Amino acid sequence: MPSRPEPTRADLARMIADARRVVVFTGAGISTESGIPDFRSPGGVWSKMKPIYFQEFVGSEDKRREAWTRAFSGRAGWVGREPNAGHMGVARLIHSGKASAVITQNVDNLHQASGVPAEKVIELHGNASYATCLECSLRHELDDLKALYEATGDLPACRACDGIVKTATISFGQAMPAEPMARAQAQTLACDLFLVLGSSLVVYPAASFPLVAKRNGARLAIVNREPTEIDEYADLVLHDEIGPVMTQAAPANQAGPN
Repeated sequence: MPSRPEPTRADLARMIADARRVVVFTGAGISTESGIPDFRSPGGVWSKMKPIYFQEFVGSEDKRREAWTRAFSGRAGWVGREPNAGHMGVARLIHSGKASAVITQNVDNLHQASGVPAEKVIELHGNASYATCLECSLRHELDDLKALYEATGDLPACRACDGIVKTATISFGQAMPAEPMARAQAQTLACDLFLVLGSSLVVYPAASFPLVAKRNGARLAIVNREPTEIDEYADLVLHDEIGPVMTQAAPANQAGPN
């Protein structure tokens, strides 16, 4: 029996064109093309510095100081970059009405920077571009916190309740946010095409959403440079660069819903 031909970017473009409601799921791989390092690969963030667990941050002033020193120095490299062609392709899908939401594991704010409305971005692991109070949830801007820290040396504290302030990321050991997880579940169950871009699909519970979509009857497409554990369940798999793929699969004249 002859082997099936390898899928192409054009095949993905047709799959997107045929879909009525796409949900896009993004991981670190979409942002590496903007120069943001991923987390787990050799040379990634966690090979250069040990993660600070949530319980350590809350329980130790020294750990909080270490975490804020990292954040203010930009050592992790999670913020301060520009969206790339992959992000812009996702933004076109959203603005055309073809895609209803972006579920992201990333904390870099690049989907919003590419023009996706904030309410369309579901951040499972939070956002590194600002901070929040762990007591009252008040938002704090990093520039304001950095200026005060450099002037006084005092650790950031909430201006409203004096509670502990932390970057708005979800740390190891910290509970996943209930509201984004519920929104992601609802979007996943409502789509007819679930498009994974740049995720190795090894971090749960986030990585469960593609199979939830597939089992609910949606088609599943995965674009990632390396194979994933669920490639065998996908309707289309491309081991390719995301920017060029999305430039072709989500062109500037992308049509809206059928």
